[in-house]
Amino acid sequence: MTIARMLAGLGVLALGAGHAFGQPKGEADHRVVFEAGVASDRGLAPGSSRFGGTVALEVTPIEKWLELEAGVTILGTLDQRELSADLLFKKPWQLSRRAEFMAGIGPELSTRLAGAKHEISTAAEAVLDFMFWPTTNVGWYVEPSYSVSLGANAERRLGVSAGLLIGWP
Repeated sequence: MTIARMLAGLGVLALGAGHAFGQPKGEADHRVVFEAGVASDRGLAPGSSRFGGTVALEVTPIEKWLELEAGVTILGTLDQRELSADLLFKKPWQLSRRAEFMAGIGPELSTRLAGAKHEISTAAEAVLDFMFWPTTNVGWYVEPSYSVSLGANAERRLGVSAGLLIGWP
């Protein structure tokens, strides 16, 4: 199964689940959301898949218009580790009473360790964020992503993360 098919399938699953698990009508959006989950990505050129974990904190400075997410992800293979941090600017849309969709972009800074070799790089990242709230303050998310490094090699990667959401009013 290709990464593109996997991401499309996750998107369809996420949209379908949004209708089943909606947030009660009239509830305000969370001001702060903590995210913790698993992450994976794969290079579009022949490259390896990497797996790991991610944590992020999301705040809402402008209700229904802007969400800011700062996150840290660690990914790796048997011979390489990468630690990255990103800041995403997202526009939210309410899909149903308990489901949200956000599209976002932002910068990413990462450091890659492969043996004694240490490399720092920057990238531009775009994400689609599907959030589901079966209860008022606890939910789950699926976030497909696409990133392009800004260095000479312009590496392109597709990724996906999924995990737990904890909202705070």
